[in-house]
Amino acid sequence: MSAQRFLAILVGMFLGTYLPRTVPLLFSTDRPLPRWLERWLKLVPYAALGALIFPGILSVDAERPWVGLLGGFAAAIVAWKWNNLLLTVALALLVVFLVR
Repeated sequence: MSAQRFLAILVGMFLGTYLPRTVPLLFSTDRPLPRWLERWLKLVPYAALGALIFPGILSVDAERPWVGLLGGFAAAIVAWKWNNLLLTVALALLVVFLVR
C-alpha cells in the first residue's frame, strides 16, 4: 500500500468518525435536549454493552449454547442482587466451568 493511499484512508476514517461527533456539539450548545431524548441517550451504553456481550455468551461452547446462557443468567442474577462486578464475573466463570 502506498503512503498516499494510506494517508487518504486515514483522513477518511478521521472525517467519518470525528465529524458526526463534533457537528452536533457545535450547533446545539445553546439549546437543551428534549427530556425524552436525554432518557433515550442514557440507555444507549447499556444497549451497546448488551449487543457486545450476548454473542459472546452464545459462543462459549458452540455445540452447547445453553452453557453460556446459564453463565449469563447467573451473572445477571448476581449483578442485579448484589451489584458487585468481581462477584458477578467470578460466579459466571464458575458456573460455566462447572457446567462444561
